[in-house]
Amino acid sequence: MGSSLREKVVVVTGAGGGLGRAVALRMAAEGASVVVNDVGAALDGSGSDAGPAQSVVTEIEAAGGTAVANTDSVAGWDSARSIVATAVDTFGRIDAVVNNAGIVRDRMFFTMTEQEWRSVIDVHLHGSFFVSRAASEHFKAQRSGAYVHMTSTSGLIGNIGQANYAAAKLGIVGLSRIIAGDMERYGVRSNCIAPFAWSRMTASIPTDTPEQKDRVEKLKRMEPEKVAPLAAYLVSPVSDVTGQIFSVRANEVYLMSQHRPVRTMHRDGGWDVEAIADDLIPALRPSFTPLQVTTDVVSWDPV
Repeated sequence: MGSSLREKVVVVTGAGGGLGRAVALRMAAEGASVVVNDVGAALDGSGSDAGPAQSVVTEIEAAGGTAVANTDSVAGWDSARSIVATAVDTFGRIDAVVNNAGIVRDRMFFTMTEQEWRSVIDVHLHGSFFVSRAASEHFKAQRSGAYVHMTSTSGLIGNIGQANYAAAKLGIVGLSRIIAGDMERYGVRSNCIAPFAWSRMTASIPTDTPEQKDRVEKLKRMEPEKVAPLAAYLVSPVSDVTGQIFSVRANEVYLMSQHRPVRTMHRDGGWDVEAIADDLIPALRPSFTPLQVTTDVVSWDPV
């Protein structure tokens, strides 16, 4: 057992399986007491089951760690507060939150329904805010704390058929950035991780073509356990990192760029439509970001 998180209390949402389970196990292995939150829903968010969260708690306890299960939904203000209350009521404090809970309802943008949009935004974006907001009161009072929010290259770079998921995940990046700034004076840190990891969510990727099958086989080599150490470091007392976006892909760790101006052009008297067409766009076009998906940008095999 490690000791980097000894006497710390960590909430991990969506921890009943996949990446969340791997993070919860790692936090416990580093000495943290862990609130294993999971509603036990299906991949699309339907249903509930206390079994997955309790199974991870049992696994942690069997390894000599300390954990408690929680099945409240991240997607409600009051239920999110109950998740944080479970940590405080059970262990006396809360030191970190890992916002990992999520669902997918993939569909092409032009056929996506209102419910498919709202349900994904509710869990990913609203859920990350609600749980973070509930924990902030404790973090602010104790002048310490850390957040790790799971984002995705679907939002950072692009993907097909994931308008809801990408919008939520890019919204989480903005949320994390503002949390980092608002909470810095209280000694609280906030960072994002965009994981490449095989899980229930990536298991939903189609395998109808040889190319899709090859992609899935590569994804299977990217174990969620590879992501967990970075999450543990970012919430540990040895870290002073805040306001950053990382990505983990097997044994690779990336620091991702953030939005900054890449090119500018000045024109005395301002711009009209003709000048924009004739002068501005031709000058800026070489610096345009191509319309790509994640596999176009990260095109090499996992290492």
